[in-house]
Amino acid sequence: MTLPCCTIDGDYFEPFKLEGEDAQRWISTAGPGLKRIEFIAPQANHPEAMAHIETDLGALDGVKSARVNLTGRRVAVIYVEGVIEPQALIDRLGIIGYMARPFDPRETGLTKDDREGGRLLRALAVSGFAASNVMLLSVSVWSGAEDATRDLFHWLSAMIALPAVAYAGRPFFYSAVNALKLGRVNMDVPISLGVLLASFMSLFETFNGAEHAYFDASVTLLFFLLAGRYLDHLMRARARSAIAQLVSLSAEGATVIEADGKRRYAAARDLKTGMSVAVAAGDRLPADGIVTSGTSDMDRSLLTGESAPETVKPGSTVHAGELNLTAPLTVEITAAGNDTFLSELVRLMAAAEQSQSKYIRIADRLARFYSPAVHTLAAITLVGWMLLGHGWHDSIMAAIAVLIITCPCALGLAVPAVQVVASGRLFRSSVMIKDGAALEKLAGVDTVIFDKTGTLTKGEPALVSPLMVSTDTLALAAGLAQASKHPLSQALVREANRRGLTPVPVNDIVEHPGLGLSATYNHEALKLGSRAWCGVEDAADDKGLLEFAFRRGPRAPSIFQFEDRLRPDAAETVSRLKTMGLAVHLLSGDRESAVQRVAETVKIDTAVSRASPQGKLAYVDALAKAGRKVLMVGDGINDAPALAAGYTSMAPASASDIGRTAAETVFMGESADAVAEAIKVSRRTQRIAMENFGLAVGYNVLAVPLAMAGLVSPLVAAIAMSTSSIIVIANALRVGLGRTATPASAMLNANHQAERPGLRNAA
Repeated sequence: MTLPCCTIDGDYFEPFKLEGEDAQRWISTAGPGLKRIEFIAPQANHPEAMAHIETDLGALDGVKSARVNLTGRRVAVIYVEGVIEPQALIDRLGIIGYMARPFDPRETGLTKDDREGGRLLRALAVSGFAASNVMLLSVSVWSGAEDATRDLFHWLSAMIALPAVAYAGRPFFYSAVNALKLGRVNMDVPISLGVLLASFMSLFETFNGAEHAYFDASVTLLFFLLAGRYLDHLMRARARSAIAQLVSLSAEGATVIEADGKRRYAAARDLKTGMSVAVAAGDRLPADGIVTSGTSDMDRSLLTGESAPETVKPGSTVHAGELNLTAPLTVEITAAGNDTFLSELVRLMAAAEQSQSKYIRIADRLARFYSPAVHTLAAITLVGWMLLGHGWHDSIMAAIAVLIITCPCALGLAVPAVQVVASGRLFRSSVMIKDGAALEKLAGVDTVIFDKTGTLTKGEPALVSPLMVSTDTLALAAGLAQASKHPLSQALVREANRRGLTPVPVNDIVEHPGLGLSATYNHEALKLGSRAWCGVEDAADDKGLLEFAFRRGPRAPSIFQFEDRLRPDAAETVSRLKTMGLAVHLLSGDRESAVQRVAETVKIDTAVSRASPQGKLAYVDALAKAGRKVLMVGDGINDAPALAAGYTSMAPASASDIGRTAAETVFMGESADAVAEAIKVSRRTQRIAMENFGLAVGYNVLAVPLAMAGLVSPLVAAIAMSTSSIIVIANALRVGLGRTATPASAMLNANHQAERPGLRNAA
């Protein structure tokens, strides 16, 4: 099949061809047997395109879902592997009139190479120059010029206006022609029709020596249409700037170290798992990996949300986009390309923008009727005015006003623009929205349920009063503990490292399941584990603390007490949630003493302990049946059923893979306040989305009757149509105002880009 080519704003586009291994770099996994690919489609810039593409691709065998992002002009498709191929999707998009190519994240946002913005700006300049000069000539006519002088001014106006209309109107004309070639109409068809009708009617009047010509209206109309479209372009770019800033953190490539020690530069897209790369100080990591040599400070605020650098050394896990600050490192790649943590963040942001809430679906359905409705109304206006005895001139002018003033842009952008800005705002607060519908759900929650470990707490045991333990005892116990993967053993080793101690080497270490560890040191028996294992006879104080006992030979045993420390602002977060009118519960599988200790500290009145996964699920279901809309916040595998059962759900980035997958929202960093902030922003988003929806619908309900009644000229119609789109986008940008950005977003906004080219998925 020969696919059609097309012209987009004057550029001739050939269909894109995916060839060989190049195709795989654009594809990511979306689930068992499912793949995901995203395309750039420059013509997908209006609501009719959204409805057309999603309906057509969605009907293809093997396509699970197709989502259009009007803000980014992107099309995301999830398809069944082996049933349909990406090239077939590109071909189908070409057949229905949308030239597409795989999405390159570096094209996100407004850049120096933004050719569309440049074209619109040049067209705006030409139309503005023509409008000002034609207006001066029109003033002379209005001042009393008659006969030959008046005709001369009309012809001079035509010589300025017609070339200007031909050049500056190209963004509308090309789009309209491409749509008509495919047997359909879009929003640019009535706009083009209105501009051309006004121009040709003025030329007709000039040929016949009429008293009035309307070249000033034609070019001024075009000027305001272009001004609105250019401002719309700038605001769309601003709305999607969060993704642009995120993508700017990716490295162009890296220095690969070959097996024979030779070094070569490789682009980031050519990096593979198992490769070793050299990362110099000042460079960003090009992929996820494990440090194999070198020690350095790393800016990891992208992952942790914390501004303080973190020291990494051999064995440390690092992620793409993190900045190496102080010393060179060698890193073995564990994930590259679309599988990196940074790529997953980009996908999460894109998914949040593309998901369709209830209001978006309503707007889409209304926008689908736009083109037939507007042409019908314009025809009714023309015929009605003629039947009422008005001249053909006034009848055509009224019809032109109807064609121009009715625009679905405001309606189509009313909710998506708010959603995009809200996703960016939450990202700057270290919250990732995996599904745009989660914003709508978060706004409606009335109950928040927290798991304890890893959610209100850090999920990382720490030694209580560590200075009460002697350095010799701690170093020896750490030497025994480093042979175990038990969380308390690892906490002992971390404390020893924090105090600059080297764990003492011990011999004959044996792990006794359920009891502890044993070994020998200087012919003395060592034991580390439970009180009973170490011969401690007195009972432990049940204060909710975890304990390890350590015994060396016949000496008196030492007791190490640990606590799973609260996140720094856990109590403030609970208080803030209560102030927002939310009921807060604590639901944990931990011991009653530990759960009550946390509940009392953060002032949660309803706390349930020793809850199994089934028990957590039943608890959430019971609240749901009682009419409560529950936000479940958890991090473990045992929380996954409850996360899935909640009205909506949230998990920290440190959660288990299953927990993160089940949650609709992920927050990064140590701050629990991300939960309250997400609800606050979602409520504000919902309110502004409803405002935008009302503005867009109200505009069309008010404007169309005025235009049909002849109370609005084509020029005023152009100003009103452009202003309606600008107002809803400007209103959407209000969502981004407010809270100061987190360290993670400060890093993004600083946009540190390394000068050299070489600069575990947690979400």
